[in-house]
Amino acid sequence: MSVALKSWRANEGPKHLITMVWIAANVFLFWKTFMVYFSEAQYYYLHKMLGLGLCISRASASVLNFNCSLVLLPMCRSLLTFLRGSQRLLNRRTVFHTCLTYAVIVLVHVSAHLVNMVSFSVRYSEDFPGLNVAQYRGQVTHTDTHMDIFFPGVTGVLLVLVLFLMFTASSYCIRVSSYEIFWYTHNLFIVFYVILMVHVAGGALKYQSNVETHPPGCVHNNLSSWTNHRAAGEKGAESSGAPQTVCQEEARFQPHFPQTWLWVSAPLCLYCAERFYRFIRSSAAPVTIVSVVSHPCSVVELRMLKSGFKPRPGQYILLNCPSVSSFENHPFTLTTVSPFVLVWKCVFLPTCNISNLTVCCAFSSHPRVHVDGPFGSPSEEVFNYEVSLCVAGGIGVTPFACVLQALFDDWRQYKLKRLYFVWVCRDLQSFYWFADLLCGLHERLWRDNRPDYLNVQLYLSNTQGLQSISEERYRFLSSRLRIGRPKWKLIFQEIGRANQLKRVGVFCCGPKGISKALHTLCNSNPHTETAFEYNKESFS
Repeated sequence: MSVALKSWRANEGPKHLITMVWIAANVFLFWKTFMVYFSEAQYYYLHKMLGLGLCISRASASVLNFNCSLVLLPMCRSLLTFLRGSQRLLNRRTVFHTCLTYAVIVLVHVSAHLVNMVSFSVRYSEDFPGLNVAQYRGQVTHTDTHMDIFFPGVTGVLLVLVLFLMFTASSYCIRVSSYEIFWYTHNLFIVFYVILMVHVAGGALKYQSNVETHPPGCVHNNLSSWTNHRAAGEKGAESSGAPQTVCQEEARFQPHFPQTWLWVSAPLCLYCAERFYRFIRSSAAPVTIVSVVSHPCSVVELRMLKSGFKPRPGQYILLNCPSVSSFENHPFTLTTVSPFVLVWKCVFLPTCNISNLTVCCAFSSHPRVHVDGPFGSPSEEVFNYEVSLCVAGGIGVTPFACVLQALFDDWRQYKLKRLYFVWVCRDLQSFYWFADLLCGLHERLWRDNRPDYLNVQLYLSNTQGLQSISEERYRFLSSRLRIGRPKWKLIFQEIGRANQLKRVGVFCCGPKGISKALHTLCNSNPHTETAFEYNKESFS
């Protein structure tokens, strides 16, 4: 197997495998439910009345129940942090969550039920009144449209409305322009699940409960001659001359007991328990703001302490400041674990509200904040490779700053033997954010006789004017500074030649352009015998 194929299998194989299993499970569930309502004896008369609309509506309902039971699991942050370990597939939890929301689209289910409503009216049965929903034949075509579907109809409309609000409010443009709209609408999931569990309580669809004493298609003296003739013809066509079966009693029908709760109750309880645990954990001990430091390029450093808070390098937290917004939570990677330090650039935040925290911290008494976490992220896995490549774009350096700090504290305790660090910035002043840390780690590795452990490459994308790091104490960074953008293909070739037959972990936190280029090179690097495994930082 070629190295490029091995890299593709490592990067894309698990994702495509899970996708195929998920699609297969949906197809199997749809087909199994379809065949139950198409051929099972207890649905014989209901199927004769509604046709394929019955089969499609119930099959799509099973698929919806299945996906509604899964959609909450990728959002259980604490559970996934516990399960993370070396499971790289968990890095794509938000992608899986998004795919599940697309699968909850109810167009097929709603269309099938609209067809069923017409069928209930057009095929009104006088012989089996317990099966009817319409009050008389042709009711849906008249002005009197008050069929006995009020409860499932109203709940169905509410489900579509709530789902539409949640789906549209989760778009990127709304999350960026007004995060609180996204927050409020997404918390309608509780209303959605409650309505979903009682949606079928109206009992519009009924099954036959006495199949043994009233076999489907049997002849009954009390039924109309047209019904007997049709049943006899169908039975004759199916059994080719077999004697007709006589009904022992009239068919009895009863509505289904709601079963949606069997699908969604466990994931819903798990998610609610996780949210309650996170609330207790975030409120158990107060957070003390130790200091607030302003850095170049509108970057703020916030140092905090919290009793019992034990994060690992590469993890992130959710920060909430009630004086700014009661419900607004934003993810921040930790640049130091003890005391834990947050560094952010105000203009890069999803909304402008949380930037008010900077003003509160700098010009008034420190506000009260809540910290939820820590949570796992791909940056934790930097230490699980012998060779890692960390690529940062601008403020995207924050998750790797914590990695560099951990190596500065004790680099010998990790599996990592060599680290390539590439940092791309538009402004020269941005490199001063962690200049002391980079130079300190370089000096320590030289003292420990491991100068080849850390390979630093700094790129200044703004090529206007002559720019350099002139301070004597930052001579190491000045020698690593290059003007222009990185030539990723050459960098990968250099790393591949120096690390033949090894697995290199590639970690990226930066713009989509850099991420896409790295992802492509990891999957199609044919020039070396080195396998590159891609990891993208994501906190949404």
